[in-house]
This record gives sequence, C-alpha cells and structure tokens, in this order.
Amino acid sequence: MKFNIIGRRYWWFLLSALIMIPGLISMAVQGFNLGIDFTGGTLLDLRFNQSVSVAQVREALKPYDLDGSTIQLAAGAETGASYDVFIRTKVLDETERTTVLAGIKEKLGDFNVLRIEKVGATIGAELTQQAIIAIVISWVLMIIYITYRFEFTFAVSAIAALIHDVIVVLGIFSLLQKEVDASFVAAVLTIVGYSINDTIVIFDRIRENLKTHRKSESFQDLVNHSIWQTMTRSIYTVLTVLFCVVTLYFYGGETTKNFALALIIGFTSGAYSSIFNASPIWVTWKEWQDRRRLNGKVKGAN
Repeated sequence: MKFNIIGRRYWWFLLSALIMIPGLISMAVQGFNLGIDFTGGTLLDLRFNQSVSVAQVREALKPYDLDGSTIQLAAGAETGASYDVFIRTKVLDETERTTVLAGIKEKLGDFNVLRIEKVGATIGAELTQQAIIAIVISWVLMIIYITYRFEFTFAVSAIAALIHDVIVVLGIFSLLQKEVDASFVAAVLTIVGYSINDTIVIFDRIRENLKTHRKSESFQDLVNHSIWQTMTRSIYTVLTVLFCVVTLYFYGGETTKNFALALIIGFTSGAYSSIFNASPIWVTWKEWQDRRRLNGKVKGAN
C-alpha cells in the first residue's frame, strides 16, 4: 500500500507552520536587506587607462562587500572588456567612496572619474505597493478562473498553497538577510506561476477521478490515489527545473545568485505545497462541508 499522504495531513500543516513562523517573526523583527533597487545608491562612471572586464571590477570591489553591485561595460564592448565602466553600488559617503576608488586603482590601474552621483531607487514605495496590489489581483483572478473551471474550494486551496510558497521565500530571505532587489521580485512572480501550474495538474486529476467516485470511497482515498497518479510527473518536473536553477546558482555569477536561490527555495516549496498543502486543504474543507451537511439533516429530522 502506498504512503498515506492525506491521512497525515496535519503533520504537513505543522511542518509548514514550523517553516513559516520563524520567517514571519524575522520579517516583523529585522525586516529585509533591501538592495539598491529599493534604497537607491551611488553611481561611479570610470574610464580606465586599460580595458577591464566585469569579473576584474567585481573582484576589486569584493574586499568592500560591494561585489554584488551592478557593473556595466560601455556600449560597444565586444570582447568582454572595456575602458569605460559604470558601477552602481549601495549609498557610499565621501570617505567610503575615496577608499573604494583607491582600492580599485590599486587592483586595476589608473582611471579617470567621469561622474559620481547618488541615484534614486528604481523601485520606490509607490511601485512596491503597486506590485503587491498586482499580485493580489492576480490571485483574485486565479480564484475566479479556477472556480469557473473547477470549484471554489479548489480555488481557495490553490491560493492558500501559493501564499505558503511566497511566505517561505520571503521568510528565508529575511532570516538569511539576503539582498532583495528587482530580480527577487521577478523570482517571486515566477514561483507563483510555477506553483499554481503544479497544483492545477493534481486538481485536474482529482476532478477526473471525482467523475467515477464511489460513495464507499472516502475523499482521502480518492485524493491519495490522484496524488500518486501524478507523483512521477511532479517529481520529474521539479527535478528538471531544479537542475537548471542550481546550475545557474553555482555558475551564473554573483548578480544571479540571489535570483537563483529564490527560485530554488520557491520551486522546492511549490512542489511540496502542491502535494502536501493544497490537496489536503481541499480534503479538509470537503470533509467539513459533509459534516455540516449531515448535522443539518440530523437537526432537520429532529
């Protein structure tokens, strides 16, 4: 007999709570390590006496914990190196700028400073609020669509699993104080799309099996059977995606590490929540509806 996933659903709910609660506490207490996309920063426009690469500039910035800065070569650089380099870092005061520039000069040679200026955040408070509103609207539209294609209980269960995944990613990034920037927002939106797709595959199998559902068969048995029918597909899908994202994390460079890390956490959480959260929530809701309906009939008979 296969492992009874639904029968142990309260253990999965407890596990999810144990993962989410520390993250929620961290978000409330220490918040997030916001990157320059949210907080603004300092722009350094430098012209070197010899061509330099992005990797060389990033290595020169590493002693100052600035290796995660945005580094761009001047347009037209075809060999991966250029004389003109744009560096966007966190906000630096005059003393910090002097120290950093001296370190770059020591590592990479002489250069001329063409421009130094403070730049504003590309994602301000207003845009952040609009992004949150957009996500909420997308969830509402998902509920409407899934309700139309399936039923309302499926829709709410799917969105509950999505919220779980977002909280897990946000919480871990808060706990680890990993930098949150524009790429992180893109990663969260990607995770939402992936997770809902995996959940819908399982829900579609449940719906198909409901058509031949026997009264002698409980919802738990039906959903367990449906999950195991799609388990191979779910495992293959998540492993294929994780292979790509893990490779990106280790070989994609410093600027993509946090983006890839968010995807690794989110895709893993999405695969977990689709199996161990969304479907069990639906079963719990359906059983509650049946008990309520049965109690109503008993009261009516009396």
